[in-house]
Amino acid sequence: MRQRNKPWAKDKLAEYTQYVISEPEKYKGKWNEAFDKNQPLHIEIGTGKGRFVTGMAKANPDINYIGIELAESVIVTALDRIIEEELPNVKLLNVNANDLRDYFEKGEVNRVYLNFSDPWPKKRHAKRRLTYRSFLEIYEDILVDKGEIHFKTDNQGLFESSLMSFSDYGMLLTFVSLDLHNSDYEGNIMTEYEEKFSSRGSRIFRCEVQYR
Repeated sequence: MRQRNKPWAKDKLAEYTQYVISEPEKYKGKWNEAFDKNQPLHIEIGTGKGRFVTGMAKANPDINYIGIELAESVIVTALDRIIEEELPNVKLLNVNANDLRDYFEKGEVNRVYLNFSDPWPKKRHAKRRLTYRSFLEIYEDILVDKGEIHFKTDNQGLFESSLMSFSDYGMLLTFVSLDLHNSDYEGNIMTEYEEKFSSRGSRIFRCEVQYR
């Protein structure tokens, strides 16, 4: 979906330095200093408009969260949510997920969330999927030992290819749901896309995987 350009977004992101970290490489190895409390750190890659990461931060004040989103015109909406909620345990990074190793040391992140990532359905674009092997290598490099990835999507093809990718990488599947909203899973925080797709009757697929 094409996002409306917001030429003022860059300036607004620069204004709220308490929430948007403009030079994340300076916190590599010491992300606890960016937050009020030294707590476990979870990151969402492709945080979009921020409904999930702010919802999680509000529900879990004993965890620190970072929402990562490349599009300025999208992440600025996430910033608005954080400002409104005045959440001390969530920060935003306007960066590319390919560069995560530049911003996090090994063992700094406890969990990675991937929610409704671009499916890149064409075979020639498979390497762009956030569950492709090269990305799994990046996540492993910043996660704690036996760190986790939690993944949600409405795209069955992406879900199936991701399960194969996780399995081929040797990861342990600890939870799999082929219809999340009709399961007994508790504590689900919806994203904007999730609400949109589920309201149309689409199934939501979810899994949790762990590095061995």
